Amino acid sequence: MRAERVFAYGAAAGLVADQLFGDPRRGHPVAGFGRAAGAVERTLWRDHRGWGAAHAVVCAGGAAALGALAGRAARRSSVASVALTAVATWAVVGGTSLGREARGVGAALEAGDVELARELLPRLCGRDPQGLDADGIARGVVESVAENTSDAVVGALVWGAVGGVPGLLAFRAVNTLDAMVGHKSARYRRFGWACARLDDVAGWPGARLTGALAVLTGGRPREAARAWRADAGRHPSPNAGVVEASFAGALGVRLGGTLAYGGRVEHRPVLNAAGRPVRVEDVERAARLSRRVSWTAWGVCVGGRLWWARRRAAKAGAGR
Repeated sequence: MRAERVFAYGAAAGLVADQLFGDPRRGHPVAGFGRAAGAVERTLWRDHRGWGAAHAVVCAGGAAALGALAGRAARRSSVASVALTAVATWAVVGGTSLGREARGVGAALEAGDVELARELLPRLCGRDPQGLDADGIARGVVESVAENTSDAVVGALVWGAVGGVPGLLAFRAVNTLDAMVGHKSARYRRFGWACARLDDVAGWPGARLTGALAVLTGGRPREAARAWRADAGRHPSPNAGVVEASFAGALGVRLGGTLAYGGRVEHRPVLNAAGRPVRVEDVERAARLSRRVSWTAWGVCVGGRLWWARRRAAKAGAGR
């Protein structure tokens, strides 16, 4: 079976498995990678960018190498290759858990239990929930759903289409490393620099595809495109700005503003200033948009891979 069909069938099966089962409560492969990366960090940590770059190469490169070895072992059997791609896709995507956690916070808000919503919010994002009211929590959920649609689903599919199982595993490794060491704390300002920049590069195509699909599938294409053009570049993240602005326009809401992370207050630009403030019901709307974007991204990635394979075959035929 050709590689493009292996990806198409395997990625579809992995997405279905994610919808059926979500992430396991214990023994998740990404958690195992995180423990291994933590051990590498304890060995390599120095307050220096070069050592941080070595950490990124060892961890992300190791994940890609593991995927390549597994792919080589499975390539003699189409069934094994599809199964490997399915398992890798299920392991690295997190769309169902993203929607489940978002809806959990939304249900608490709808029941009027703001304290429970504050307790649940850190499962989605790292901001401090204690100073947030119900609408502020809902805004945090919508922003997290937008960003993680790219990070937890679309970006992985893009790199899976480009590099197969090694691409899937490497992207998740880079994204996990950024979450672990890529923030601007005193310990990681230099050591985590390489992981943060690598995550920006790896996330670039997935963020743009996520933004484009939010424009196309969100029901407000003009508003979403306008918010992307006007506001994405004002966000401190080159990738989160794209997806949050496009989701804001697609949902007709206003995102951004003041927020707190671990005692650090940030004043971020408002995205889609023409939109209304986020309300509790927008959590469900954001989760539904995330699912539409995710499955449409699978179709785009499969179509792109098939197109590229046919283009290469046509060039090879013309050169004979």
